[in-house]
Amino acid sequence: MSYKDSQIILKDLKNGDHTAFEDIFNQYSKQLYLFSLRYLKSEEAAEDIVQEVFIKIWDNRMAIKTDTSFQSYLFTITLNSVRKYFNQLSRLNELKHDILFESGRFKEDFDDRSDYQVMLDKLDEFIRLMPEKRREVFIKKKIEEKSLKEISEELRITTKTVEYHITEAMRFLKCEFEKLHIQGLIFFSLFIRQ
Repeated sequence: MSYKDSQIILKDLKNGDHTAFEDIFNQYSKQLYLFSLRYLKSEEAAEDIVQEVFIKIWDNRMAIKTDTSFQSYLFTITLNSVRKYFNQLSRLNELKHDILFESGRFKEDFDDRSDYQVMLDKLDEFIRLMPEKRREVFIKKKIEEKSLKEISEELRITTKTVEYHITEAMRFLKCEFEKLHIQGLIFFSLFIRQ
């Protein structure tokens, strides 16, 4: 696509033209996907980044400058999204770390890094086993650290229902970890930090 063609497409995009948006997506999505994949090493995460980038492009189309390098603009947004992903991943790992280590009395059980990773994997597995709505509520509360009110509004359920799902999720996790003979491992963080 020539510089002139790209300027026309960008002007059409600014005017809300869906065909122009599709043209831009078709031209750049694979490059952005491969760029993201190189950093993230996860096909799913790279796909999510590309989707996020193009949502931003559409939402901010009126602010796009047609006299600068659009490709450079796209890759800057993509790189920022990759950084944001790593920041969120880092925060998620901190929260999981808190779950496993907040209580000093459990530290001796996890001297070795492989044991710690096993516990993180088990935590992820148990969360995945929850019913869909309960898992969604639990993640919003304990991982995303949203308030009961925010969750209630987002999911269009009462705060009592949110509390119910959190209580049941915590009960389930405690039970599953107790089956592994790790009494209360999750309890000290997930249950106390309400």
